[in-house]
Amino acid sequence: MAQKTSRPHAPPTLTVKGRNVRIRTIGVVVLAGLAIWFIAVNTGSVAIRLWIPTVTLPLWAVLAVTLFAGMVLGGYLFRRRARR
Repeated sequence: MAQKTSRPHAPPTLTVKGRNVRIRTIGVVVLAGLAIWFIAVNTGSVAIRLWIPTVTLPLWAVLAVTLFAGMVLGGYLFRRRARR
């Protein structure tokens, strides 16, 4: 019986200024740029109720902390899944 040999697939890439760039990298850069723009545009203050105290902070700070927490959690879950 013949065995099927599968070659490993290379990730999809685009050539930008003579360099191969993964499409996933381009997507991450675009999303990061949009997130930074969204944070920079929202400059008003908001009141956030934490269990007992109510804290008033600029919205950009709240969004930046949320983005950072999401990146840390996503990185942790991605690395955990990659180890399996």
